[in-house]
Amino acid sequence: MTETTANAMWGGRFAAGPDAIMEAINASIGFDKRLAKQDIEGSRAHAAMLAATGILSDSDVAAIREGLLTVLSEIEGGGFQFSTALEDIHMNVEARLKQVIGEPAGRLHTARSRNDQVATDFRLWVRDQADAAIQGLEALMRALLRQAEQGADWVMPGFTHLQTAQPVTWGHHMMAYVEMLARDRSRFADARARMNESPLGAAALAGTSFPIDRHMTAAALGFDRPMANSLDAVSDRDFALEFLAAASICAMHLSRFAEELVIWSSAQFRFVRLSDRFSTGSSIMPQKKNPDAAELIRAKIGRILGANVALLTVMKGLPLTYSKDMQEDKEQVFDAADTLMLALAAMEGMVRDMTANREALEQAAGSGFSTATDLADWLVRVLGLPFREAHHVTGTLVAMAEQAGVDLPELSLAQMQSVHPGITQDIFAVLGVHNSVASRTSYGGTAPAQVRAQIARWKEMLP
Repeated sequence: MTETTANAMWGGRFAAGPDAIMEAINASIGFDKRLAKQDIEGSRAHAAMLAATGILSDSDVAAIREGLLTVLSEIEGGGFQFSTALEDIHMNVEARLKQVIGEPAGRLHTARSRNDQVATDFRLWVRDQADAAIQGLEALMRALLRQAEQGADWVMPGFTHLQTAQPVTWGHHMMAYVEMLARDRSRFADARARMNESPLGAAALAGTSFPIDRHMTAAALGFDRPMANSLDAVSDRDFALEFLAAASICAMHLSRFAEELVIWSSAQFRFVRLSDRFSTGSSIMPQKKNPDAAELIRAKIGRILGANVALLTVMKGLPLTYSKDMQEDKEQVFDAADTLMLALAAMEGMVRDMTANREALEQAAGSGFSTATDLADWLVRVLGLPFREAHHVTGTLVAMAEQAGVDLPELSLAQMQSVHPGITQDIFAVLGVHNSVASRTSYGGTAPAQVRAQIARWKEMLP
């Protein structure tokens, strides 16, 4: 009986094989071939355990482990022929292994199922992606640190509602993203720690009667321990969901920064100049330099968050343990991981190459009456006014300056004293933007000394 009339994988249970439509919807090899390295790594660990426990002979296992390396070499070399008739990466590898080493290949699947096999492969792959995301985040954090160190005392406007609020420093703004990305890094690290348990040996769902050593295979694959419940081991996809959740938050942070770069690089702001490597031109407007990389990063959150929602939706109604629905768990995660790594690399390149316009930043820092809060604080600190009264006095002075078409430091002492007679010449010492940022010395504040302290802390903490 050929595979066109019966499927050898399913044994004697089915008299007829799947038709073309069933084969197309059932096959996952088109995407899960990305798990080849992890699949072969897991199989080699499983085979070694089968020999150590006496379940298989040493000679069979030696042939299996060597043959698996041959198969991996063929896959990595691009010469491997994948077959949709064999459904997935597991059966493609096993079929080729049989061609390479013969009869011992059929013993490899002893004491395991494709259910625990795919759960192990996928967990290993997502673990690798968590490690890659951490490395990408650290590279971006180092690029931000370099920007922050260069402009630790450069003044710029701080915004609320995208309106000028108070002066801050360029270094302080860069360090805000270092803190955000550090939390992203910790989320990936936390998710990695939770996912680092091995499903291998749970078999189809109930464990196995063979005297396997799950602790041995867990250790061989770099897991901390085997999963403690076989039902949970084959049905859990929390590890992928946690990865997607962390990736979604990280992509959101990248999107926020990308939006700022789009705004800052505009002719209206001129805060930064992005390098030509991360910009494009216009087909009809020769003057244009478009921040396309930033705009694309800004959009990537849609794909990554979409993957998160998609997998949550797949998993939300599934009874224990395995259902074929779970074959839909990988494509979204593969795409989200690829998208995140590309966005991190592009953002790191943009930050590394971009040039901040110190003059434009400083000019903008003093606009919009950005030192009004400093004036109010002085009224409280020096004259002892209640803050609400100081707020009212300051608001009146802002209105006066606005009507006169000047900024607060350009009002005369006489004009200020017409609003509150207690104001003295000392008020002008707090109204300059440099004085303003220098005064914000509270922990985590924008004062250059505080910014430099945070830069030093992160330079020491980052590998």
